[in-house]
Amino acid sequence: MPVPAPLPVLRLKVGGMTCASCVARVEKALAAVPGVHEARVNLATEEAAVSLETAVSPESLDQAVRGAGYTVATQDLSLGVDGMTCASCVARVEKALRRVPGVMQASVNLATGQARVSALTTVAADTLVAAVRKAGYDARATTDPAPAATRGLSAGWRVAIGVLLCLPLAVPMLLTPLGIHWMPDPRLQLALAAPVQFWLGAPFYAAGWRAVRAGAGNMDLLVALGTSAAFGLSLYLLLTHAGHGAPHLYFEASAVVVTLVLLGKWLEGRARRQTSAAIRALGALQPATARVVRAGSEATVPVGDVVPGDLVRVRPGERIPVDGEVTEGRTHADEALITGESLPVAKSAGDRVTGGAVNLEGAITLRTVAVGAETALARIIRLVETAQTLKPPIQRLVDRVSAVFVPAVLAVAVLTLAGWVLATGDWERALVNAVAVLVIACPCALGLATPTAILAGTGVAARHGVLILDPAALEVAHRVDVVAFDKTGTLTEGRPVLAALIPAPGAEAAAVLRLAAALQATSSHPLARAVLDAAATAGTVPPPATDARALPGLGIEAVVDGQTLVLGSRRLLREIGLDPGPLDGEATRLEAEGRTVSWLARRGPGGGALLGLLAFGDPVKASAREAVQRLADRGVTAVLVTGDNAGSAGAVGRQLGIADVRAEVLPEEKVRVVRDLMAAGRVVAMVGDGINDAPALAAADVGIALSTGTDIAMKTAAITLMRGDPVLVADALDISRRTWTTLRRGLFWAFVYNVVGIPLAALGLLNPVIAGAAMALSSVSVVGNALLLRRWRPASRTRPGTPSGETR
Repeated sequence: MPVPAPLPVLRLKVGGMTCASCVARVEKALAAVPGVHEARVNLATEEAAVSLETAVSPESLDQAVRGAGYTVATQDLSLGVDGMTCASCVARVEKALRRVPGVMQASVNLATGQARVSALTTVAADTLVAAVRKAGYDARATTDPAPAATRGLSAGWRVAIGVLLCLPLAVPMLLTPLGIHWMPDPRLQLALAAPVQFWLGAPFYAAGWRAVRAGAGNMDLLVALGTSAAFGLSLYLLLTHAGHGAPHLYFEASAVVVTLVLLGKWLEGRARRQTSAAIRALGALQPATARVVRAGSEATVPVGDVVPGDLVRVRPGERIPVDGEVTEGRTHADEALITGESLPVAKSAGDRVTGGAVNLEGAITLRTVAVGAETALARIIRLVETAQTLKPPIQRLVDRVSAVFVPAVLAVAVLTLAGWVLATGDWERALVNAVAVLVIACPCALGLATPTAILAGTGVAARHGVLILDPAALEVAHRVDVVAFDKTGTLTEGRPVLAALIPAPGAEAAAVLRLAAALQATSSHPLARAVLDAAATAGTVPPPATDARALPGLGIEAVVDGQTLVLGSRRLLREIGLDPGPLDGEATRLEAEGRTVSWLARRGPGGGALLGLLAFGDPVKASAREAVQRLADRGVTAVLVTGDNAGSAGAVGRQLGIADVRAEVLPEEKVRVVRDLMAAGRVVAMVGDGINDAPALAAADVGIALSTGTDIAMKTAAITLMRGDPVLVADALDISRRTWTTLRRGLFWAFVYNVVGIPLAALGLLNPVIAGAAMALSSVSVVGNALLLRRWRPASRTRPGTPSGETR
């Protein structure tokens, strides 16, 4: 009696279990998933072993566990993949990775040679590497050392040797149109072409054979078949016509095609490396060492040995090695390559500094906040690298085309061969035309068009302070015609300032500010900070206050200069029996503009006296009006959506030229506003920085967050602006539009080369050498098209009039 094969088992880490009832609940939830034979959960190891009767996706198991109230641990793994040459290679690697039990998602980028895999934590990197190698490619975990770029000779030297060997074969061909008919001896042609075909062209055979073993095809297979056919036909004619005159041979075609393809790959590799130069530049910003102060002495240590809390000294001209907070010294920092800010930013005690920025002036000491992978620079690089491995929806079309491309080209080549034989009976001409079909087909151009454009676009955007975290946003951002702005912290500074101070008749403004500052020195309220900042700016030193006490819901009271003073609301005035008198009209006007008004008065016999009023407001950012105007110039409408009162919102709207103002909007209502705009046929981008903006950021066609806001806003948005500067919104839309245009142009040319070239080759209108040149040119032109994005510069990059110490 045959022994039944054991059922496949999928293992997953389950979090949140505390007791035996948790185990039972998880087992029940997993067993209910269709295709699961049995689920066994171990509380001690927090691991579930799931026996499968049929194929079950990890996502369905994850959903079942989460539905039961627990979590499944997942991980993101990165692999370096070598040997991919075209989009069909990408599809095959992705398919191989997704077949590994426990893999939830797999995305491969041809331009970077990287695979990003989301999987259960029980999936080992070695398992993924083995799956890729079984599919016919080399792979390694990115933590492993990278292999040499090429084995033996470098790509450049291979091209150089190929050119030297091909010159004696190609020059006579070029002289033919001039009436000079001369070819080297056939045996010399064979001696020159053989090393090109079988030595320099060996990588094509190896990669093509791996594809055949995996039951698929790629560009290398087409090149190997085409050039081998031309070489084999020439060798056959040489042997069969020995002593019977010199036949027309095609050694020059096979050798030149191999050399041209090698040249195309070399140029393509150089161009691909240039597209990722922006991210490599970011990675190079991290210094290798830091000057750490421990036990009163200073020592230079590897940056990896620095821990949070360490004091680090940075001299003028040095790069800041870690994220930290300045404890001593004053300076200006150049953060251009991190935030895109072109002007130095003032830093003093209490200010945060970012690792990788340049300390321009004074020596500073900072307390380490984050090091290594937790620094802002490292997080930026990870975010952009992740975005570069993701695919926009348009890539699905390319993947579908690539899946059938190589088999279709092989079929066309066979039909070309058969058609020419049946039509002319000339096997030699039929084979040459079939070779031309195989050689001109270029699936690599199709595979490179999308990832190189995204790589170049996201890289240059990141260099200028715009992080495009979801490439899918590129297909929408270029069509945005409405931008909904949050107000506080987005268009305004997000902190109150003293906007107006009006003394009562007979009082002086300087005296009112001095007494108000004395009262507020005892408070931690944001309005108190605004008064103290205004006093410091005016050079006013407040006198000491005694017997200070808060008046809940009203304000504050204290004794200053021997008199009892109060500072608070209009209700406080009524409580102490004072009338606003001539200041009432000013207060009403200021409140209509959305200002918060506080009254300063002196208590005393008979009710005391009114000394003046202070009005507070959240100032509009210096670049906010320019941001709205730049959008208007592009035909994009700005909408203000805020939870603030109508007076404050209306005042900001009028100041910035925003006609559509939605005030007193709750967070959940912001989502409704966004959806109403979308329902009206508008393509909407939402810009915000707070937790309350996150739902609207997720609901919009494109969510844009400011890095000066909360983490949850940035995690929800598709685009993050690395400076709290709203003018970057127009820059983000601009680079998205240009990246999208570049992507479509690259795909257009990739399709045109094939749609035009293959029929011409099949009809006998292209010889293999010209076909090989066109094939190499197609890949180089597609990547060169993406490189044009490196010239992009944001309009906000060099705006005049920005104070050197201002953080934009």
